Amino acid sequence: MKFLQRWQSLIIACLLSVGFATGGALVTNLDTWYFNLNQPSWKPPDAAFGLIWSLIFSLCAAAGWLSWNSAKLQTSKYLYLCLYLINGVLNLTWSILYFQLHRPDWSLWECSLLGLSIVALIFFQWKDSKLASLLVLPYLIWVCIAATLNWQTVVLNGF
Repeated sequence: MKFLQRWQSLIIACLLSVGFATGGALVTNLDTWYFNLNQPSWKPPDAAFGLIWSLIFSLCAAAGWLSWNSAKLQTSKYLYLCLYLINGVLNLTWSILYFQLHRPDWSLWECSLLGLSIVALIFFQWKDSKLASLLVLPYLIWVCIAATLNWQTVVLNGF
């Protein structure tokens, strides 16, 4: 029974991760507005973003699964689930603000909430799974880089 529960939780973690990644991809609209933005010279090529996010969402699925299965208390399991759901919504919200509403200034503010949700994941998972916390660390690093890119886009375009 425990073996079956472990596989079920892995499938759920992967489905949630793929769901949020797909949602983000669907609202990412690389249109005329986006291509007319002044971007910093160090911005990675657009094709790199899909690869980076795929890796991050895969690492988060693995981290979520590890922390869920390492948790000794049911309340910890639900805490991790809630933290990942909040993080996924914040991640999706950033894309909506930036790509749909064309508000890099608003998305920059929202990025701080996204970063805090990642810090919360790292902090709370540490007790049950240090590996899960470490798997989320590249996500935090990438969001810091993305926030810097977001900030420079706001500055370069006068938002």
